[in-house]
Amino acid sequence: MRNMRKAAMQRGVVAVLDVGTSKIACLVLKFDGDVRQDAEGDGVGSLAGQAGFRVIGAATTRSRGVRFGEITSMSETERAIRTEGKEAKKMAQVRVDHVIACFSGAEPRSYGLTGRVELAGQQVSEQDVSRVLAACDMPDYGEGREVLHAQPVNFALDHRSGLSDPRGQIGYSLATDLHMLTVEATAVQNLLHCVKRCDLELAGVASSAYMSGISTLVEDEQELGAACIDMGGGTTTISIFLKKHMIYADAVRMGGDHVTSDISMALQIPTANAERLKTFYGGVVATGMDDRERIEIGGETGDYEFDRRTVTRAELIGIMRPRVEEILEEVRHCLDAAGFDHLPNQQIVLTGGASQIPGLDGLASKILGSQLRLGRPLRVHGLPQAATGPGFASAVGMCLFAAHPQDEWWDFDLPLDRYPARSLKRAVRWFRDNW
Repeated sequence: MRNMRKAAMQRGVVAVLDVGTSKIACLVLKFDGDVRQDAEGDGVGSLAGQAGFRVIGAATTRSRGVRFGEITSMSETERAIRTEGKEAKKMAQVRVDHVIACFSGAEPRSYGLTGRVELAGQQVSEQDVSRVLAACDMPDYGEGREVLHAQPVNFALDHRSGLSDPRGQIGYSLATDLHMLTVEATAVQNLLHCVKRCDLELAGVASSAYMSGISTLVEDEQELGAACIDMGGGTTTISIFLKKHMIYADAVRMGGDHVTSDISMALQIPTANAERLKTFYGGVVATGMDDRERIEIGGETGDYEFDRRTVTRAELIGIMRPRVEEILEEVRHCLDAAGFDHLPNQQIVLTGGASQIPGLDGLASKILGSQLRLGRPLRVHGLPQAATGPGFASAVGMCLFAAHPQDEWWDFDLPLDRYPARSLKRAVRWFRDNW
């Protein structure tokens, strides 16, 4: 994938793909000539490089064959990706061969690793950074799982901690704290296979939780500590940031589609009608007027009496609120498990398509017990107005990630004498399997 990304940067055109449960969004990016050189440099900062690209094509289509953020029907998902890929290319009027994708499922798990190496009182070099990253003890994260993100979130040189870049400084002992995110390997392999079936090359893959965080949290929130909750159709993802790095990510396998499903079952109406009722009349806080406001359910069964039924808005809210409360309670458990209460700043940003339910911010603030705001993604150059809502938070985050992937800042080669023996065995096995 690293080579694919370099090839895409040389061409100056890459597509980003957000594979969600309710929609699949595709944005085509065109990079300026200056950024292609900067991309090889050592930029530090979560938003570094964002000014060097613009969106020249965008398309969205209804997602099919995806449940809980994971592909369940390969042919349906392939058809959906082909459809919106064709529309985005038509708008961009350019051929696109490489795509960077993100997904929200696959049961993400976070790990905190530490590593330490001794120096000889000399300047910290790239090799020293490589050695301390390689010195981190890898946990046994289980069979059938793959590392999706691995980022150093802090460096310490002797007694000085909180360093973002130790290179060039002099010391005797270098330590690091590393955040690692693992996901189920089959979900990544299915996504890779599906993209290849669409005659595209996968140039990168990322977690939707991470992408939403870097696009909706402002710089101060990323620095002081904040959580981003992205309420999508099939999953609700949680990411926690501190010192401009993601330090925790998780996902709850519930989202806006479950609220729609509850309405559909309670009122015995098709899902499309339930989605319309939720969008136009839904809410989670009932007022005195809601008992009097009657909403026509509608339908096409042919039974006149059945199709002319009405429901009060208070009854609709009574159907929606328990499910929304359940989702927020699960999010609360995830935040408690991550130790969110111990952060210096407990700001929560709510984004995603399902976050637009009226009154959700007030209810979430009560359940999560923290200061909360509704977040929209950053404005990116060339982004269409239709793609600026909370539902496109992860797609916009992918644009920032494509311009400057955080995982690659510290991607230095290890000195030959430092390679562990198992790395050589792994390399031989990889060469045998692939050639």
